[in-house]
Amino acid sequence: MGNSGRVLNRDPPFFLGNVMISTEKILEQLKLMQSKPIQNKDLLSTGSTLVNLACSNRTRGGLLKGKYYFFVGDSNSGKTWLCLGCLAEASINPNFDGYRLIYDNAEDGALMDVSNYFGQSLADRLESPAIEDGEPVYSSTVEEFYYHLDDAIKKGTPFIYLLDSMDVLSSEDETSKFDDAKKAYRAGKEVPGSYGDGKAKKNSGNLRRILPHLRKTGSILIIINQTRDNLGFGFEKKTRSGGHALKFYACLELWTSVKEKLKKTVRGQARQIGVQVKIQVKKNRITGQDHTVEIPIYHSLGVDDIGSCVDYLIGEDLLTENRGIIKTGSFGGFTGSREKLIRHIEENDLEDELRLAVGRAWKEVQEACRLVRKNRYVTDSTQEK
Repeated sequence: MGNSGRVLNRDPPFFLGNVMISTEKILEQLKLMQSKPIQNKDLLSTGSTLVNLACSNRTRGGLLKGKYYFFVGDSNSGKTWLCLGCLAEASINPNFDGYRLIYDNAEDGALMDVSNYFGQSLADRLESPAIEDGEPVYSSTVEEFYYHLDDAIKKGTPFIYLLDSMDVLSSEDETSKFDDAKKAYRAGKEVPGSYGDGKAKKNSGNLRRILPHLRKTGSILIIINQTRDNLGFGFEKKTRSGGHALKFYACLELWTSVKEKLKKTVRGQARQIGVQVKIQVKKNRITGQDHTVEIPIYHSLGVDDIGSCVDYLIGEDLLTENRGIIKTGSFGGFTGSREKLIRHIEENDLEDELRLAVGRAWKEVQEACRLVRKNRYVTDSTQEK
């Protein structure tokens, strides 16, 4: 028999369990699951234009809401400066109004004047994970850290939580082993061996549980970790503690190191005034690209964003420097030293123009490095030329 009088179903339904689902419904759900373009309002600045670009290829921000980030670095390489800079940026960004800014200073090592370096806005909003008898409470074990993080999640208010650092945290397993070893030693018995502190296992289980809550509330978790010399096998000179999960679940992993000490001659002697820091993005789920940038961090200033941007343009031959003198037709027309150019930009409110120039230069480099090939999976007119 023919098909006369019969309507052909070009979109037959199928069953998932006992539920009938149409193809249109599946396509609609798949469309919703597709990655949405990142909006500037969902990005948090690191306080450094170059670090923002290394993370997201955008000048306005480097960290995306709803994610966890892992900062690893050598001692005195600016980890805490950078991460507190992220909190400072949140304190002046309207897109983060209402966010709790939690600093878990487990190391008790960052004792700088917050209002002096990062502004009164951050000083007014910065809080510890908990308060007990009117005093701030910081994590001392990895278990306490996750308990504090769980408290922040259950409060229901979006937050940015900074742990400084994972290294200093002990664990209940480590404490128990210490007590057993002490009792054995005092009793004249053989001291039991150590089998690790258990942090790697706890990070693996708890980070996996935390991620959906960050995504749901748009909250941000930042964990700082210290490098260690790699005394084992392998090509990497540096390693770190805490287990593989710290990197595996991170949206971004950044490593900082000191390239050189910055000095200034005062009364005939070279005095250290800061460090030139190299920052490597070793894992990037935002762009899929690994970048390395350098920024100066000064004891009296913190991250020198303007100076690093000027240095970048000089390095890309977009500012001509001859015997310490820079000549440029941009920034209102300028001739003078690097330091005078920085002061000229700051005094004339040309910071946005400078960052725009850096962003354009970065984009030009990215475009020049991009392979232009036919995309085998995109065949319609929407394929990027």
